Amino acid sequence: MPLSSPDDRTTAAPEAPTAVPGLLPEPPATRRTGTDVALVATFAAFVAACALVPAIPTGTPVPITLQTFGVVVAGLVLGARRGFLAVALYLVVGLAGVPVFAEMTGGLGVLGKPSVGYLLAFPAAAAAAGWLGGLALRARPAWRYPLLVAAGLGSSFLVTHPSGILGLMARLGVTAREALAIDLVYWPGDVVKNLLAAGVTLAVVRAFPDLRRGRR
Repeated sequence: MPLSSPDDRTTAAPEAPTAVPGLLPEPPATRRTGTDVALVATFAAFVAACALVPAIPTGTPVPITLQTFGVVVAGLVLGARRGFLAVALYLVVGLAGVPVFAEMTGGLGVLGKPSVGYLLAFPAAAAAAGWLGGLALRARPAWRYPLLVAAGLGSSFLVTHPSGILGLMARLGVTAREALAIDLVYWPGDVVKNLLAAGVTLAVVRAFPDLRRGRR
């Protein structure tokens, strides 16, 4: 058979570069920052909305509210850093005078109330929930829900309740035992709120899997 001459050969088109997973350019930092700012503001508003749900009287100086539910959800969904910032923003707005605290209150006057310890603990509680929740979300799918519940309870009983007890002692002049007896009233409700918070977190993370990816 005759050999083809170089002139008869068709010049091959250069191949398109193959996309390599993991090497795609990341979104610009400004876009990520803008998204984070929007999420922080959104969850600050979410905590405020939870606080404005009518409180349940308990016969103690501090009623039961949905604030702690919003705080835990913010931490579990956003992670430690963004959860802390969201709840801190909520706290700053309320202390500035906007009535976003329980029973439509706001301003520095809330610092003189028996609930001050619980209130000031919220940003740290969100950060704790976020850090523990990050560990829970890295577990096997079957373990994620109970571990998220444990993360929420951990933040509540390691941060919120001890701070709340100190606030009760400072504002009511009661002993540690008496403050603990008051605090015990809120434990059953906190367990229920953390069960719900874990379920909400799983639903949100499944719907938006990139929400916590690469975030702390």
